[in-house]
Amino acid sequence: MDIKDYMHRLGQQAKQAGREISRADSNQKNAALLSIADALASNSALLITENQKDLAAGKENGLDAASLDRLALTSAGINAMIAGLKQVAALPDPVGEITDLSYRPSGIQVGQMRVPLGVIGIIYESRPNVTVDAAALCLKSGNACILRGGSEAIHSNQAIANCITQGLAVAGLPVTAVQLVATTDRAAVGELITLKQYVDVIVPRGGKSLIERISKDATIPVIKHLDGICHVYIDDTADINKAIAIAINAKTHRYGVCNAMETLLIAESIAPKVLPKLVAQYHAQGVELRGCAKTCSLVIDCIRATEVDWQTEYLAPILSIKIVAGIDEAIAHISQYSSAHTESIVTENYTLARRFLREVDSSSVMVNASTRFADGFEYGLGAELGISTDKLHARGPVGVKGLTSLKYIVLGDGHIRQ
Repeated sequence: MDIKDYMHRLGQQAKQAGREISRADSNQKNAALLSIADALASNSALLITENQKDLAAGKENGLDAASLDRLALTSAGINAMIAGLKQVAALPDPVGEITDLSYRPSGIQVGQMRVPLGVIGIIYESRPNVTVDAAALCLKSGNACILRGGSEAIHSNQAIANCITQGLAVAGLPVTAVQLVATTDRAAVGELITLKQYVDVIVPRGGKSLIERISKDATIPVIKHLDGICHVYIDDTADINKAIAIAINAKTHRYGVCNAMETLLIAESIAPKVLPKLVAQYHAQGVELRGCAKTCSLVIDCIRATEVDWQTEYLAPILSIKIVAGIDEAIAHISQYSSAHTESIVTENYTLARRFLREVDSSSVMVNASTRFADGFEYGLGAELGISTDKLHARGPVGVKGLTSLKYIVLGDGHIRQ
């Protein structure tokens, strides 16, 4: 296979399909999404069988536990993908929406119309569900997409892509609106991120090294986040039961995800009350604790944290803990070390909660809630293409609206400029 010719052919097909899908009405796009859901349900046994091939190869190739967890496709996972498709289908269609229409002194009307971005290239690792999420969000927002999944999930992704093709065909939409790169050759990635004559934006999902490489080498705009160094701050006015539930869930619900808490900040005055209860539960779940000097003085077997710990996304049962004087020190620590993904405060003080929301500059900021809620499905977006910690063009979980742009429209009736 000539990779360059192959990727150019995918790009040409995507560009053509993008023009057609941008004209599709809501009913047709929704019919495609529901047909894809039906195809997944009908082929669930095959999907799991194909996924087992990937899992077996992953174990043979020495994939770690976190990677195997992301790769695994279960009946519950397939049901979640189906639910996501149905939720996206139920969302309002943003394409063609006109806002801020107003008359100008000249008599013309000026407004803005929401439009698709065009062709979106998505590069991702491990998670087969991304194939469905990406297809669903791109279809709903009127975009074509080229999907390049990781080689470790090739059998799973091909089986899912076949279901997507079936759904598009049933709805009468071009099957090339969603194309999966069939080769595992890494050269395909290099071609995809430079296909600027066909591709309008690149979305990488995966490890930090992958995203850094894409960001460095792409000649096309990139929507990305590099890592998820997420914080929970327990204020001295916090309800202890809420604080414990949130801090345990944020860390232990799942380890290998970008919205898991990596650093816990605790106000000094409440630390002696809350830390022993937290530590007992963390130890019971096998979480290794690394702390500042004050934390180590209160917690037996706590490893002294280094500067590197505050800068690390563990994606593992390891947690850094720092005792701070109060909200000023907590916000300063977050400002210095956060990756601008998600931060949460646990407090019963309304004024401090409002201050935290205003001053913490991350893509998601929460009050009395686990960082694990930073997710497109949980936000009601149906699914997410990724989480952006950039400030342009999209920020936070990228759903349907994040895959559109605005253009100005002008309505006149023979108006000429004087």
